[in-house]
Amino acid sequence: MAANDLRSRRYDAVRAWSAFVEHGDGAEPLVRPEILSSWTRSEAAVSPDVTEAPLADESETASIWRGSPLQVAVESVEAELRRTAEDGDLVVAVTDPQTRILWTYGGRVMRRKAETVNFVPGGRWDDQSVGTNALDLATRLDAPAMVFSAEHYASIVHNWVCWAAPVHDPVTGAELGVLDLSTTWDRTHPIGLATARVMARLIESAVPRSSAAGAPDDTGDPGLVMTLLGTVETRLDGHRLLLNRRQSEILALLAMHPEGLSLEQLHACVYGDQQVTFSTLKAEVSHLRAALGGQLSSRPYRLLMPVATDVDHVLGLLRRGRVAAAVEAYGGDLLPGTNSPALGELAEYVAVAVREALLTDPQPDAVVRYSERAPYDAEVLEVCLAHLAGRPHPAVPLLKGRLAVARR
Repeated sequence: MAANDLRSRRYDAVRAWSAFVEHGDGAEPLVRPEILSSWTRSEAAVSPDVTEAPLADESETASIWRGSPLQVAVESVEAELRRTAEDGDLVVAVTDPQTRILWTYGGRVMRRKAETVNFVPGGRWDDQSVGTNALDLATRLDAPAMVFSAEHYASIVHNWVCWAAPVHDPVTGAELGVLDLSTTWDRTHPIGLATARVMARLIESAVPRSSAAGAPDDTGDPGLVMTLLGTVETRLDGHRLLLNRRQSEILALLAMHPEGLSLEQLHACVYGDQQVTFSTLKAEVSHLRAALGGQLSSRPYRLLMPVATDVDHVLGLLRRGRVAAAVEAYGGDLLPGTNSPALGELAEYVAVAVREALLTDPQPDAVVRYSERAPYDAEVLEVCLAHLAGRPHPAVPLLKGRLAVARR
């Protein structure tokens, strides 16, 4: 961004901030809605003249960080994080879900600036503690966020620009914290937010996989292991693959067709009647082949390694009559939101199979678990309660409560 444009942007931010501090809602047409909302929260909690972020207990912060999934992940990719900080003279920070900083690393100049405002481990950077900032916005919105210059509520960081992106558990989807990149406002660059996203994804790729009850153990097994129900994750020989949505869909289809699919068949399964060229599909397959180390043949397209999916696992349990175990392993809808017609049909088949098994054998604990995945399926709850009629069972009050919710 040109220096003149940056100065103009900074002037506009200062003008908006001054309007808010002096006149309250006078800033409404001048800033983004999320900034104005955060300013309003900040105004009620802190002074714009706050001099530093409050510090949490040092030993408590250290104990939270020590041995946590985030520590394991950050240490695995620390070299890349440090290089990014040094090359861009940035300070990199990782927080917990309460926006408390757990780890930082800074380039020479930014490290000193960060220390003066407690942008250090233990620093509390929620907007109730230190005013509007990107770490808080990314945490609240569960989305990447940028805060530039005087968009920060506290004047101590008006010379900063910050980009932050949430870090999620790759299996459960739970937010573990945020990754933040900060530097001086005059170093603002259009790729700042994209870089924060990439760094957050890098950390996610190194987060230890949480153990999902009932799911096949894939932490070290050779071959391809795909989680598709409720969340999407792919591992090859124990290592997580970073794939885009379409690549995951293509790989899922190939996993479901071990005999292989022709180009035409795969195109129909992925796109249906969408006007998408074969060349587009070939390009996606080419990326997949590279990610799989070449273990994807053509004519037909077929995977050349052992394959396991949670879909096969759940259906196998149902075939063996192990309904409770199947429900425990059922993470939710298959690739929710997919527009692949073949995967849409498979998603419906799996959902119906689980539901029908419960209607036939309404085991109370399994129905309770299922109702967490399908909270509006009143019929399964009704059948289970009818099955328990006149029989005492500790799950009955919970089932009745969830039935009332499902009927609303």
